[in-house]
Amino acid sequence: MLPIAKGANLALMFFLELGVLVSAGYWGFTLSQHWGVKLLAGLGAPALFIVAWALFGAGGGANAVIPLTGLARAALEILWFGGGALALYAAGAALPAGALAALFVVNAVLRIVWKQV
Repeated sequence: MLPIAKGANLALMFFLELGVLVSAGYWGFTLSQHWGVKLLAGLGAPALFIVAWALFGAGGGANAVIPLTGLARAALEILWFGGGALALYAAGAALPAGALAALFVVNAVLRIVWKQV
């Protein structure tokens, strides 16, 4: 049963990562009335998140260009997932923002307890 739970936790992290990208895009498309700003922010914000994750966090750090470990990795994850939650909150979606943040905390604690970090 534990291997299934561990696999589900890793799947949750993947879906949370996708949620951050969707959150950044959603925020961007709600940022302005002008379609040019919406397009730039709606596509640009997720692109910036993707670049940051590819550089520092991809594959748990194993596939990252500059892999981070320890406290630096923890700071990256807090900024990454916190940024997604803040984007949702700024777009007026407070409940989904809280859910994203809460799921991240549960996921992170379980990854630490189960040594999936």
